[in-house]
Amino acid sequence: MYATERHEQIEQLLAEDGRVSVVELAERFAVTTETIRRDLDRMESDGSLRRVHGGAVLPDRASTLEPSLSERELRHSAAKGAIGRRALDVLGSSFHGSVFLDAGTTTAAVAAELAPSLASGRIDVVTHSLTLAHALAAVPGASLTLIGGRVRGLTAAAVGADTVNAIADLRPDVAFVGANGVSSSFGLSTPDPDEAAVKRAIVRAARRVVVVADAEKFGGELLVTFAALRDIDVLVTDAAPDAALSAALADAEVEVWLT
Repeated sequence: MYATERHEQIEQLLAEDGRVSVVELAERFAVTTETIRRDLDRMESDGSLRRVHGGAVLPDRASTLEPSLSERELRHSAAKGAIGRRALDVLGSSFHGSVFLDAGTTTAAVAAELAPSLASGRIDVVTHSLTLAHALAAVPGASLTLIGGRVRGLTAAAVGADTVNAIADLRPDVAFVGANGVSSSFGLSTPDPDEAAVKRAIVRAARRVVVVADAEKFGGELLVTFAALRDIDVLVTDAAPDAALSAALADAEVEVWLT
């Protein structure tokens, strides 16, 4: 197979999955990993993709780019499910306290894993996500608080001053927070200022902050930062960060948990 043919198929895989792996591509095309890395380097220089640790993702088109909730639900669903399961290890089997769930598809995976434990009545859940609240409200015996505010249609989450003020009055034991970008220099970021204000309030309120993000978010710097790396306690993800981000996380004393 010629390099141009590989490049076309890699672009197709990226369009379908949003991410490709060097090892998986080498196996798929029966070539060495060095060949694939050269392919990805060439494609990055052409603007077809963005290199990340272990592979590549779709290129960043703008700092304000934000896929819809339905689009994000289809991307990396298996990785998000694994992240959700791993993230619950933060609570342990004897946890008795309060949990704040940020809006998002990866935090939705956390919510799905958490749901069976809610019937015991030992865990109080707070969220500003209508999607998560609707799902968890169906659990018999669940203790659930929905924070109100102006609902942002793209994420089905409450935002605005009322939401931020309500969160500021809370002190949850653990917060599970999502992010659109995780950068060694810019910290955690998201495209929308209103979403960033809510996430910032959650980070400030919680006793322990657990960020759940797949590796596609590594290196991303969206429009608004809402937390520095030093503001978080644990990062749960599906692949090891690159050297620069790993060093920054270590300097910030962030635990990195892999699925």
